[in-house]
Amino acid sequence: MHLHDFWFLLIAFLWTGYFFLEGFDFGIGVLTKLLARDRTERRVLINTIGPVWDGNEVWLITAAGATFAAFPDWYATLFSGFYLPLLAILVCLILRGVAFEYRHKRAEDRWQRNWEHTIFWCSLLPAFLWGAIFANLVHGVPIGPDKNYVGGLGDLITPYALLGGLVTLLLFTFHGAVFAALKTAGDIRARSRRYAAWLGPVAAVAALPFLGWTQADSGNGRSLVAVAVVVAALAAALVMNARGREGWAFGLSGVAIAASVAMLFLALFPDVMPSSLDPKWSLTAANAAASAYPLKIMTWVGVIMMPLIMAYQAWTYWVFRKRIGTQHIPAAH
Repeated sequence: MHLHDFWFLLIAFLWTGYFFLEGFDFGIGVLTKLLARDRTERRVLINTIGPVWDGNEVWLITAAGATFAAFPDWYATLFSGFYLPLLAILVCLILRGVAFEYRHKRAEDRWQRNWEHTIFWCSLLPAFLWGAIFANLVHGVPIGPDKNYVGGLGDLITPYALLGGLVTLLLFTFHGAVFAALKTAGDIRARSRRYAAWLGPVAAVAALPFLGWTQADSGNGRSLVAVAVVVAALAAALVMNARGREGWAFGLSGVAIAASVAMLFLALFPDVMPSSLDPKWSLTAANAAASAYPLKIMTWVGVIMMPLIMAYQAWTYWVFRKRIGTQHIPAAH
């Protein structure tokens, strides 16, 4: 295996980890307005991700940094062509982090309500935009012979991209509902399971046409296997949710998200950004990669650091593994 192929796989793994982990906390952010009935229940939902949400974003930072170092042409074309949606995501992530930290600093109703609106919208918009961005990556965008994006914002707004955004939004919200059922106690736990029971089929109704469209457009045998895993994992997650096996349901909903991301990368390879103007102008894992020496150095760094990062995050989740409920929220919050 060439080093550029290895780094393509590693970047795919990083994005998969990011969507698995950040997916459920985006979902929790959306559910603060849909599932929670009052401010105390919103606090319960926020507290389920309070110790881990910022650690989940490490995967995004690592994925972006790895892309910059391993595939500089891919990074340059991606971040210039998708500048506005990526900027919107960045602003949302900043505001969302501030909202988590500042919401409870003052007791005034207006203060807390505004930050709660921020958490909701700054969870919903990135959940949608990430799907639209990755849909465009796989489907192809206008790239010229000099490896530069030559389209406009309108070229990124297509039915396929909008469907991709809807799919990630629904899958993440379903994932968040299952996580809420796993991490909460009392009435909110029961309602989380009921929400997951109808969110799962709705997500499947959106995901199957999108994955089928992707498979027909640029898929192969390996991506078809990933589609089958998505279908099986979603069905199994719903069964486990109905049986009250929240841990299994959460793991399986995560498998569905991971398989969906894997399907997109399997359909994309060996390209990293296909050109919709001429296939000869597409960026590939080979022609967009850095030289061999930087890739060798990065490989050693990655081999050492990735297990440490994963071990630290696993320990964090273990420490904060207990359920919480409204009885754990003090009267003044």
